[in-house]
Amino acid sequence: MRINLLPICSSKQLAHIKALILTSSQPHALNTLLDSFVKSHNPQYAFALYNQMLQNPITHNHFSFNYALKACFLTNSIDKAQEIHAHVIKSAHFSHTYIQNSFINLYVVGNYIDYAYRVFQTIDCPTVISWTSIISGFSKCGFEDRAIGMFSVMNVDPNAYTLVSVLSACCSLRELKLGKSVHCYWLKRFDEDNVILDNALLNFYVKVGLEDACKVFDKMPKRDVVSWSVMVGGFVQRGFFQMAVNVFDDMVRQGEVKPNEATVVNVLAACASLGSLSLCESVHTYVQERRDIPVEGIVGNAFINAYAKCGSITNAIRVFNKLRFKDTISWSTMINGVAMNGLVHHVLPLFGLMLVHGVEPDDVTFISLLTACSHGGLVDDGLLLFKAMVNTYGITANEKHCACVVDLYARAGQFKEAEDLVMGMDIEPDEPLWGVLVSSCRVHGNEAILRRVSEILVEKGANGGTLSLVSNSYASSNRWDESMEIRNVMSCLGLKKMAGCSWIELDV
Repeated sequence: MRINLLPICSSKQLAHIKALILTSSQPHALNTLLDSFVKSHNPQYAFALYNQMLQNPITHNHFSFNYALKACFLTNSIDKAQEIHAHVIKSAHFSHTYIQNSFINLYVVGNYIDYAYRVFQTIDCPTVISWTSIISGFSKCGFEDRAIGMFSVMNVDPNAYTLVSVLSACCSLRELKLGKSVHCYWLKRFDEDNVILDNALLNFYVKVGLEDACKVFDKMPKRDVVSWSVMVGGFVQRGFFQMAVNVFDDMVRQGEVKPNEATVVNVLAACASLGSLSLCESVHTYVQERRDIPVEGIVGNAFINAYAKCGSITNAIRVFNKLRFKDTISWSTMINGVAMNGLVHHVLPLFGLMLVHGVEPDDVTFISLLTACSHGGLVDDGLLLFKAMVNTYGITANEKHCACVVDLYARAGQFKEAEDLVMGMDIEPDEPLWGVLVSSCRVHGNEAILRRVSEILVEKGANGGTLSLVSNSYASSNRWDESMEIRNVMSCLGLKKMAGCSWIELDV
């Protein structure tokens, strides 16, 4: 964010600016020119004019600072903003509330929330814009408690945008009761419809209380594409994939608004989770008929992912090949799709093509590569990729990377290396990673490491699934006493293994 863009003006342009100041010394005329610079393709030019205007007290006024701050906002120049801030204070223009509000907004956008709050504290009579800006700032910068606290001491009536900011904070904190209070306040104090606030309420209830979200959605006097997309995405996030598809179908059938790219991406996520190829193809047909939603970018990547997860690698490849621009996500999704459909030996050549096209892999790419090597038994290739990821590309290994490498080490019979990797991690290993290590010990019969790992898991209070895996590992080695001991621990802690499930789609 700290990018200091200096005015890039030639000597001829600078001379022209000086001539304008001499012939038009009135602030109004110069502010108009300053505004035109701000709205141009090169807003940094405004700084050259602003600097010249400061040379004479009669050539600028408090509006001049506001235009200069807009240029700072557009050019991400926090250093220049602080310079303007200092001059405004020295020149006694800081008492203008709208200038103070501009500084709050600028600092919030730059994530300098401390600076924003200091400016807010200097305002004698904060307006609703002042309060909304600082509440929004605290919410956006991750200080949701502070945002709600500021709202609670607000001494002016909030507007719709204030309530949107508070609802965002309530959403992050999962504060259902407080969010409902904001909803009640809105119903009692405001008569007019506001689709932006309605969508904020909808988004809040989707993430905190799904049943209430359905009620709000049904009662909305006006629903736009955001409203529908929030509902589709909300059902996907909460795991109600078929309901997400049903909402999308209603949206298309009713024709109230047309789905956009976000709606399509969300419904494709639902299709992928359901593993329904027919639904995925139906959405694809709809998009092709629309013609205004190109199968590119996030939409194209979503189709690749959905087709791959639905088992149609042919359709995934077809979409991939038609992409005009393939980014890291496109290649990573395709690599993962090929791997999950059992075409493991095509993964490394595909990765080679990715590098040939000059696309830089990221941590997700290497998860797909390592998973493929793990499932395909490509131990040496996987270990080389892991070393290249860390040493060549400078990517820090996370739990998923380590889980793949643990499996690779176990397949190669290098159990000590697998154990050392888990024990030496900078971050706390998660349950799936411990599960991989336990499974490896079970398959290859390494009881010494299994005993050490089981003691650690019992001490840490692992979940029912991981402890069940430990118990079953002991049982498979006919060590029934140890198996029952783990089962007794689970019983005492009230832990149970969640039942697995699977489904298939039938052609009828």
